[in-house]
Amino acid sequence: MAVPARTCGASRPGPARTALPWPGRGPRPGPGARRPPSGPPRPLLLLLPPLLLLPLFAAPGASAYSFPQQHTMQHWARRLEQEIDGVMRIFGGVQQLREIYKDNRNLFEVQENEPQKLVEKVAGDIESLLDRKVQALKRLADAAENFQKAHRWQDNIKEEDILYYDAKADAELDDPESEDVERGSKASTLRLDFVEDSNFKNKVNYSYTAVQIPTDIYKGSTVILNELNWTEALENVFIENRRQDPTLLWQVFGSATGVTRYYPATPWRAPKKIDLYDVRRRPWYIQGASSPKDMVIIVDVSGSVSGLTLKLMKTSVCEMLDTLSDDDYVNVASFNEKAQPVSCFTHLVQANVRNKKVFKEAVQGMVAKGTTGYKAGFEYAFDQLQNSNITRANCNKMIMMFTDGGEDRVQDVFEKYNWPNRTVRVFTFSVGQHNYDVTPLQWMACANKGYYFEIPSIGAIRINTQEYLDVLGRPMVLAGKEAKQVQWTNVYEDALGLGLVVTGTLPVFNLTQDGPGEKKNQLILGVMGIDVALNDIKRLTPNYTLGANGYVFAIDLNGYVLLHPNLKPQTTNFREPVTLDFLDAELEDENKEEIRRSMIDGNKGHKQIRTLVKSLDERYVDEVMRNYTWVPIRSTNYSLGLVLPPYSTFYLQANLSDQILQVKYFEFLLPSSFESEGHVFIAPREYCKDLNASDNNTEFLKNFIELMEKVTPDSKQCNNFLLHNLILDTGITQQLVERVWRDQDLNTYSLLAVFAATDGGITRVFPNKAADDWTENPEPFNASFYRRSLDNHGYVFKPPHQDALLRPLELENDTVGILVSTAVELSLGGRTLRPAVVGVKLDLEAWAEKFKVLASNRTHQDQPQKQCGPSSHCEMDCEVNNEDLLCVLIDDGGFLVLSNQNHQWDQVGRFFSEVDANLMLALYNNSFYTRKESYDYQAACAPQPPGNLGAAPRGVFVPTIADFLNLAWWTSAAAWSLFQQLLYGLIYHSWFQADPAEAEGNPEARESSCVMKQTQYYFGSVNASYNAIIDCGNCSRLFHAQRLTNTNLLFVVAEKPLCSQCEGGRLLQKETHCPADGPEQCELVQRPRYRRGPHICFDYNATEDTSDCGRGASFPPSLGVLVSLQLLLLLGLPPRPQPQVHAHASRRV
Repeated sequence: MAVPARTCGASRPGPARTALPWPGRGPRPGPGARRPPSGPPRPLLLLLPPLLLLPLFAAPGASAYSFPQQHTMQHWARRLEQEIDGVMRIFGGVQQLREIYKDNRNLFEVQENEPQKLVEKVAGDIESLLDRKVQALKRLADAAENFQKAHRWQDNIKEEDILYYDAKADAELDDPESEDVERGSKASTLRLDFVEDSNFKNKVNYSYTAVQIPTDIYKGSTVILNELNWTEALENVFIENRRQDPTLLWQVFGSATGVTRYYPATPWRAPKKIDLYDVRRRPWYIQGASSPKDMVIIVDVSGSVSGLTLKLMKTSVCEMLDTLSDDDYVNVASFNEKAQPVSCFTHLVQANVRNKKVFKEAVQGMVAKGTTGYKAGFEYAFDQLQNSNITRANCNKMIMMFTDGGEDRVQDVFEKYNWPNRTVRVFTFSVGQHNYDVTPLQWMACANKGYYFEIPSIGAIRINTQEYLDVLGRPMVLAGKEAKQVQWTNVYEDALGLGLVVTGTLPVFNLTQDGPGEKKNQLILGVMGIDVALNDIKRLTPNYTLGANGYVFAIDLNGYVLLHPNLKPQTTNFREPVTLDFLDAELEDENKEEIRRSMIDGNKGHKQIRTLVKSLDERYVDEVMRNYTWVPIRSTNYSLGLVLPPYSTFYLQANLSDQILQVKYFEFLLPSSFESEGHVFIAPREYCKDLNASDNNTEFLKNFIELMEKVTPDSKQCNNFLLHNLILDTGITQQLVERVWRDQDLNTYSLLAVFAATDGGITRVFPNKAADDWTENPEPFNASFYRRSLDNHGYVFKPPHQDALLRPLELENDTVGILVSTAVELSLGGRTLRPAVVGVKLDLEAWAEKFKVLASNRTHQDQPQKQCGPSSHCEMDCEVNNEDLLCVLIDDGGFLVLSNQNHQWDQVGRFFSEVDANLMLALYNNSFYTRKESYDYQAACAPQPPGNLGAAPRGVFVPTIADFLNLAWWTSAAAWSLFQQLLYGLIYHSWFQADPAEAEGNPEARESSCVMKQTQYYFGSVNASYNAIIDCGNCSRLFHAQRLTNTNLLFVVAEKPLCSQCEGGRLLQKETHCPADGPEQCELVQRPRYRRGPHICFDYNATEDTSDCGRGASFPPSLGVLVSLQLLLLLGLPPRPQPQVHAHASRRV
């Protein structure tokens, strides 16, 4: 029996309806009846047995409308399919466009993309590009080593003896509080003139180098002045390199003393707040200065560590983490009597951005209590380093211990775990001011090939948490030429404004000897680097022959992408590399995991897979076929891949040798032809070198026309392939206007526009006035409708995009259109390709009315509505019974396209769960839709308000009244430490308060990077027509759903919800912020993705001299000095000393 409509709650005006015998429960309760107490109603989906679909006859003497039977709804679906197909056949012009291409067969050739040849050629071109940079790097590194070897150390060198361009001089002159302005810089700073250079996106001077010195390093120190003296000779080598290779970008020498000398000269990009840039903390320097590291950081949290000392330790650990790169592995633990990890990580984990963030947040929760137990801390650390069942760097192994001091040397632990081979280096850090004997800490470091450091105050943290790299560099220096291998970095943001770059790095070694016959010096002088902009690498890849959905990508040994169309960081953290994994750039599956592993291993390969891809607007997911081909890029750590859809195996190449025809077709680009031929948008491509780009397509077209009046399509300064294809497609789409569109009345079928877009870059919209409301991207390859049409068979509907937070569509003031598009498939000589997409734009209101008629018992719009008599029985339809029956068309992403409910017209384009959550959930649970969840690691979010936790101290230790009354406190190191922190706070106040990204990054950045969870829906496996019931007691609903053939639409007919007690879960499609930075990191590290570290490792050399292992540098302040300084503080007259952090004396040659 057919199921009639029902009421729930108050009655509604309209025809009377009979009651429904409720399946399995006896008679259905009436409007006022109460349900038996059986708990809250729950949505439950039950497929209706065929018995329930039999007709139900109304009682005699009363009219009744029943829910339409399945065959009726299938009939409506066929009518909708026929109407859509008919309109597209008449106006889309697919068949006619095929004939036009065939008629113009002499004007183009069909070329083939051969994946293996293509990918090998591009890999070879990239290898050649990078090899030129490698040769320049080697010349620089060799020259630097020779210059330093020939340099004579000068003890009495003065600032006025050195002439150089200080890149920060202009900014410091503008800052009245700057260090140099206050004390008057004695250095002879050059004043240069600069010219704008588009390659550098900056003003540069090609005759000089520039020098940048970190803010916390004194420019006038002897070490720095000697460094400036000998590195000046690099200037001529930089210039000669550029003469040999004019494409070179920044050439940089980063010194181990902190000095950066780069070419060409340009003013430093000063941030709003204090400049914390230090080349030794840049990703490229860290990678070039040492081999990969396995590091365990252990922190003493015994009761003696409290107040300021604990704060210094927390900050020191965070700064230490910033010296690690993605090639390194790390864990952090705290210890007193026992040792335990500070975070959820129970073993070494990759030192990537997200893992380091977990550590930094966890470190802030450390609390001091208990007694010091070095043995517990070191045993935990050695156990971590000996765990061979996990992924790790397997190169340098080290333990970094932060403590306030202690007496135990734990020699038994070192004998058990580390001696005699001493494969693990031990670095000890004495933190805070105290009177403890530091000899045990020095002994631990010296006995285990490490180094002892002191961190008495804030100002010593940055320098002393990075100096350990000098020790790790010793085996590299001693290895000599074997260690002189160029490495290429991850992608990162250039500090001078180039955008995303990779850098080739080469270490520079100290070749001097301490004396005749003495041992070779084992200090690393620094790292030489040359930048390569990602855009320069992209230019070597085929642009438009691969089609809209073909692309080239490249990954490194970590699986991070170097090239990928989805590598689009919304904001970049100046201090961290841009690390987007290949499996996060695409939708992950087993096939892609195999491809990624093979590429990391340096293999060649080819594989055709069925996979999921996101649409450009990230609202849809399509299941598609793709061909992956990959090869390694020799002499680098990179591997190159090519992705091609099967329909992009072939492409068209225009051959317009007839200049008369060129002129004829070109005239259809002129705005004077738009009224009769339709408006033309041209893709903003680099057709010619002198073509001025513009975001305004009208202006870009004007610039293009003006240039074409001066040059020909065959000009050497132009891309002949792009120009010929553009002009050919202009003529072909004009013929479509002439043969199909011009003689048709669009209003008859309620169409706002017809259009065609092509691979050649033409989008023609007819009539001309429709271009005023055209919002699609003028570049077809970047238009969502174009790319989805190529990947899907049939007609692809695209409703206007609506966000749930935005106001509804204003139908009264604007005409809303729905795009319907389909690809044009050509078969030429057995070769299949899809060079164009055609479509129509439906008038929403008119088609909503037409939709009602097509889903009704009327055969056409002019036929009067059928009335149900007093004693007759009728089935409901979407027109007559729109108060009781909901009829909608939903697309494959779950977005509303059409509805028979007038009040829902302004919700067209919204995710259907926002319109009818109950029904959308039913469709999902019935497998009409499948959900795909993924994470966007490149999103940008509004900055979070500052909290109490942070990587830098926000305040100072405040002594109690008892402390002030206790003379012993004044003579203790605590008072000295307090004074130092206050002093640094006065000088570096903005540093303490600065957000690291703002302090060092883009001064205009107002957003921070974050992780967003994305959810898309796509059609499930159900293709049949289904009737189902949403069982929710009095609020239960019947619905019918059926896919429309040859479209991306789902036709749904359902009883309208008459009460809200049945609200179940609501499906979400909107992108949501993940406060925990995406999937749980603690779970992800248990199943790490495959990676390989660099193939070289220098962590041991038998000739290494480990006698230089640190020494105490603190001094016990006298009572007189402390009292005098404290009085100055109390009187509010703090001195403004120069913060001077000197390099180690061992750097002197």
